[in-house]
Amino acid sequence: MHPQHLVLRTGLRRTWRERLGMALPLASFDRPGSRGIFRSQDVAAPADAAFALLCEVEKWPVWLSFLRSARRIDPSTPLRVGAEVAIRSSIPGDEEELFEIDGYIEGYMLSLVGAYSCRRRLDLRVERKTQRSKIVVRLDYPTYGGVLVDLVDRLTTRRKLDLALGDSLVHFKGLAEYDRNATVILEDF
Repeated sequence: MHPQHLVLRTGLRRTWRERLGMALPLASFDRPGSRGIFRSQDVAAPADAAFALLCEVEKWPVWLSFLRSARRIDPSTPLRVGAEVAIRSSIPGDEEELFEIDGYIEGYMLSLVGAYSCRRRLDLRVERKTQRSKIVVRLDYPTYGGVLVDLVDRLTTRRKLDLALGDSLVHFKGLAEYDRNATVILEDF
């Protein structure tokens, strides 16, 4: 093949990839990056009820075991893009970190990004199924210090957070599936 044809073809490919890249989101939930922690859990609860539980920010430490506290900076305003949440966690970083909601779709997605580091992310998503739903959580945080620090993080902190996120989603499943109006159990007494 003639070199001019190669230049033309690679130029077309690059343009096609650029067009394709603009149409696709930067962070895909289905194919998490190698640095992100990604977990999902099926829940026998309607998506609306599961999303309502996800939006109760003050209750996050109840089911997200790696969080010590979570609070909305301005509790009088509803959750929406631009709202701020202060989180204390065992994620490496500052004692308390400020996150901003950068993605919100009612009944579907809540995405937070670190106010001072756009590489810190917490994405929560609810996929609607028939009478069930699927909860998908992705957690990203940066590590600085080179290859050795990254390796130590992968073997220690990141592994612990991955296990804690899996356990947390099982706990969320229990909270979402719990029937608060069940009187059938007490009818025998």
